Amino acid sequence: METKAYNLTPEQEEQLVENEFRDLLAGYISSNHRKKVEIIERAYAFAKEAHKGVRRRSGEPYILHPIAVAKIASREMGLGSTSICAALLHDVVEDTEFTVSDIEQHFGKKIAEIVAGLTKISGGIFGDKASAQAENFRKLLLTMSQDIRVVLLKMADRLHNMRTLGSMAPNKQYKIAGETLYIYAPLAHRLGLFAIKTELEDLSFKYEHPREYARITALLKGSEEDREMCYNNFAAPIHERLDAMGLKYEAKARLKSVYSIWRKMESKHIPFEEVYDLYAMRIIFDCPEGVGEKEMCYRIYSLLTDLYRPHPERIRDWIAVPKANGYQALHVTLMGPDGNWIEVQIRSRRMDEIAEKGFAAHWKYKIGGEGEEESELTVWLRTIKDILDDPNPNAIDFLDTLKLNLFASEIVVFTPKGELLTLAAGATVLDVAYTLHSEIGNHCIAGKVNHKLVPLSQKLNSGDQVEVLTSQSQTPKPEWMSFLSTAKAKTRLRKELRREQQPFIEDGRKIFERFLKDNNITLNNDVMTKILGTYHVSSREELFLRLGTGEASIDDYLNVNTSRSARSLVSRLLRLGFGGNGKKKPSAGQLPVSVPAGKINTKETYILRYNDDERNFYLSDCCRPLPGDDVMGFINDEGVVEIHSLTCPRAQVLKASYGPRILAVKWEHVTEKFPATVRIEGIDRHGILQELTRLISTALDIDIRSLNIQAREEVFTCDLTVKVASTDDVDSLCSKVLKIKGVRRADRVR
Repeated sequence: METKAYNLTPEQEEQLVENEFRDLLAGYISSNHRKKVEIIERAYAFAKEAHKGVRRRSGEPYILHPIAVAKIASREMGLGSTSICAALLHDVVEDTEFTVSDIEQHFGKKIAEIVAGLTKISGGIFGDKASAQAENFRKLLLTMSQDIRVVLLKMADRLHNMRTLGSMAPNKQYKIAGETLYIYAPLAHRLGLFAIKTELEDLSFKYEHPREYARITALLKGSEEDREMCYNNFAAPIHERLDAMGLKYEAKARLKSVYSIWRKMESKHIPFEEVYDLYAMRIIFDCPEGVGEKEMCYRIYSLLTDLYRPHPERIRDWIAVPKANGYQALHVTLMGPDGNWIEVQIRSRRMDEIAEKGFAAHWKYKIGGEGEEESELTVWLRTIKDILDDPNPNAIDFLDTLKLNLFASEIVVFTPKGELLTLAAGATVLDVAYTLHSEIGNHCIAGKVNHKLVPLSQKLNSGDQVEVLTSQSQTPKPEWMSFLSTAKAKTRLRKELRREQQPFIEDGRKIFERFLKDNNITLNNDVMTKILGTYHVSSREELFLRLGTGEASIDDYLNVNTSRSARSLVSRLLRLGFGGNGKKKPSAGQLPVSVPAGKINTKETYILRYNDDERNFYLSDCCRPLPGDDVMGFINDEGVVEIHSLTCPRAQVLKASYGPRILAVKWEHVTEKFPATVRIEGIDRHGILQELTRLISTALDIDIRSLNIQAREEVFTCDLTVKVASTDDVDSLCSKVLKIKGVRRADRVR
């Protein structure tokens, strides 16, 4: 649909829009929702008139976007007329002269509230340089706690934007793809929208790493015939047995997504050929009359294990205790006839629909009113309420804490009364205490796990019975933060510590500001980073707290004679290249980073230059990218372009939080060499180190900067840092090192 609108006459364009709306309506009429066609038609007419004459970047009429979002909400999420109307109207308030009051007047309070929740805001509570994106997200989640359809429609809106991302500028593609991968895909996962989560991940990957996406897609296509043959050999006996049972079912192969294949290759450092679990088998059955879903799942499980040997550690029963997002299924991993392990997922038709469409699908199976339908989400919403209520003004912290809650794997524990608690994997006794109540967490002294006394930091396993012991004399400690795994507990502890520490933090802030003023130092990000490093603290608040409590003193650093290591901080800043104005000076033998004259045009691709005369960027220390890596630029507070690898965790946060400062970049005039570390593993033998160094320094003419080799029994590991011009040099080095007898693995360490 995206490309059809370019060369159409007004009459053809009008017909295209009308056909798309009629298609939306046909899908709604064929659903099992009450048929409220009249209000949907009114919403369409209203939105069409409001967006009249407006076009998307691709050239198509803008109204096609709201229609597409409404289609996703209706067909892929199973939502009804209220959601369809809100989807059709979702951009009216933001992009036209109409207000939320106008929407309420024409379509009622409920639709107006959803549209208001979907409307972006320009300002934020995070401060001048903060992220409006993070604030938008906070607002979205706050509205979601009143009506879950807000976030479901936001997900539909994001999915359509990702499907049509090709028409956007490269820097916008990075920003939107990064934000999607960092926040929206985990949120889709947490809401049980598995199909949407998978598509969002694949589309983000496609735009961030187009070459890798194309390569893996081609490899999948090339191996399709062999894969199909293996699956058919595995599935044929299963079909025979299921048919003999007289069961009405559907069995199909589910191919691993391109993104998940790539992640496995990256995390395990293996080539595509060694990813053996490329597909899983899914059995979806219609429950026979008089047989329960659970019983039928176990009958099929028994049939499968009669045919093939199960992996004892890879059986997952999410029927007895469903996941927090409502997912139910029985998973078993079986040894196939070709010697490879294959996962089989057993689901009823109802379980499958909930797995694919998430919470929205629950509504189809509810009998009560609207309030009861939406009660499915109340437990999950409680887990994020504390994050939303936290007044923490740091956008990055907010997104990180939220992400911690979205991504968590789960365990289930029991209270002494037998109540179930679903927690993040790795949760401790202290997590349980804070989950129950802030006051219980603040006064927790120990716990009893399965009737045995354990410390606060004791990690829990699924099935543990946990009792929390408290004392009124106990108070929260900063070191408790390292005991916690859940977002809720961290937020509650952080809030309590901040309340107790605030007076000391304010005292420390005054001491620090007086120090800067007395020594004529202008504060910026680079200066602050060096000062935090000097005190070995991770944040300003931590520094101010240490100064305010007297745990650290700036006077120590001003007195050169106090100790050998405690040099003057002012001298140290000057020595590190910061003048009295806080600007960094070029160090000896290094070109200064040139700040482009005038404002950098973020809509154009920024050409990276580093040669004898010029350097217009610097490489971030967090991911140490090389020419040839998929990278992006970020304009820092000084107007200098930082280069991050697209896979860098810090880059993911920047894309999700500071979209307007993201740059699409291109390696071009870079003649400098940069450090890269390669890890080499293999079977130890006499002379292998000498052979290795001779190959690198002589045959390949690569400078070795450091080499650390360790051997344990017959196996050695070597971390090698070299100076290279690009990723091609690293790939060449690894391939040649692998030819040395005994070397089993050589990979770049990022």
